[in-house]
Amino acid sequence: MRKIMILLPLVMLGGCVSTAKTVVMAPVHVVSKGVDWATTSQDEADRKRGREMRKQEKRDEKARKRAEEEQRRAAERGN
Repeated sequence: MRKIMILLPLVMLGGCVSTAKTVVMAPVHVVSKGVDWATTSQDEADRKRGREMRKQEKRDEKARKRAEEEQRRAAERGN
């Protein structure tokens, strides 16, 4: 019975410590999330640059095809 009387408050106190830790750490987590959103990692920057390069390549390819088609049509009209 004596062991129960000693262990019971310790078990109950464990929940309080966990809750206190959560409350204390909440602002830290919020600030770190804000910093994460505000900054761009090198990996994110590389992926973004890769997407931009692929989009530019697609635009260049469309322009090249359009120019070739116009040249072909002009050559057909000239004959």
